[in-house]
Amino acid sequence: MIDQVRRALARSSYCALATASPDGGPHVVGVLYAFAKDHVYVITERNSRKVRDVEANPRVAICVPVRKYPLAPPFSIQFHGSAVVLNREDAEIEALLREGALRKIVGFGVLERPGMCFIKVTPVGKIHTWGIGVSLWQLLRNPVGADRSVALR
Repeated sequence: MIDQVRRALARSSYCALATASPDGGPHVVGVLYAFAKDHVYVITERNSRKVRDVEANPRVAICVPVRKYPLAPPFSIQFHGSAVVLNREDAEIEALLREGALRKIVGFGVLERPGMCFIKVTPVGKIHTWGIGVSLWQLLRNPVGADRSVALR
């Protein structure tokens, strides 16, 4: 099942990223992401609320919708994570750019824009899913029982 989760994360490029301000104010935003080496990378502007929240509180959550069947609700992958802000010039980012691992999120000249940085999210604990690894027959018979959890590491 963990291989199915990794494949789904690698194929997808959109997720909801949830952060919280120092006083606990929640913020959820849809973002494009790249999944590389078991981490989620998001590119954003240095002055964004996401960055301010992560710098004050590295605990985040991510939910990835995974479309499988056209007329059914999307499956999902969700997890908590620990986030850190990385500059464009960071050695880790430079290496991932050279490898092409971030190509999903660095198109359209975004790297040339001033003030861009990356948020790196490391999943913490179990990854929870709904629908992934469940047959269509099982899903139709028991949609409430279509949830699973796995450890990424």
